[in-house]
Amino acid sequence: MSAVYKDDQEDWLTVCLKYLLFVFNFLFWVGGAAVLGVGIWTLLEKSDYSSLLASSTFAVSAYILILAGSLVVVTGFLGCCAVIREQRGCLSMYFFCLLLIFLIELVAGVLAYVYYQRLSEELKQHLNQTMTENYAQPGKEAITLAVDRLQQDFKCCGSNNSHDWMASVYISSEAAERRVVPDSCCKTITPLCGKRDHPSNIYKVEGGCITKLEQFLADHLLVIGAVGIGVACLQLAGAVLTACFIYLLYKEEEDFGTL
Repeated sequence: MSAVYKDDQEDWLTVCLKYLLFVFNFLFWVGGAAVLGVGIWTLLEKSDYSSLLASSTFAVSAYILILAGSLVVVTGFLGCCAVIREQRGCLSMYFFCLLLIFLIELVAGVLAYVYYQRLSEELKQHLNQTMTENYAQPGKEAITLAVDRLQQDFKCCGSNNSHDWMASVYISSEAAERRVVPDSCCKTITPLCGKRDHPSNIYKVEGGCITKLEQFLADHLLVIGAVGIGVACLQLAGAVLTACFIYLLYKEEEDFGTL
């Protein structure tokens, strides 16, 4: 009687774990879509500003999330098939895929967090130099577009203030046509509007563009880190459930073999 009860109990646990894994796979896909979405959104919407950064960590974190999100879509399908068929080989492969994606997303989250810690120092060291030395220079079109977008999007002028542009290679050249700031500093852009740096004409923001860009990037790094680490924890839970399911299937096969 106790053996029958034990068998029924194990069958019940197997069924429960099976349905739990189905629920997990749904959450897994949702989490994967979130990871993929955040990665693509970061690259498409924020890639312009990457050219203003000294390191590529910001972009690398986004690429890692896209890789992890893509793997989730494939792995989620594999997981459903493995659970339906109750094949230990497929489930073992699914288990190792979960661990791999867990590590990838954890790396993305940690990278984002580490870069968040040193973002302020990097911007202070490099942003002003990048803007003044590379703006409107041959072969630096990406930086020029990024600076123009930065100043218009955040309604700022110069790294720390508009006077930073006085040391600019561009402003000192004949190509500037006696501008004192680039036209993208103007509140309303018109040809040669950068000749007049009066507060009524150009943006005078306390702290300049550096404080605006730092806050913007910091917010997005926190999103990347939170999504990466959050979904990684979800996958770790899925790996534990899968391991338990594999163990129960192994026990069932072992018990069946002794009959």
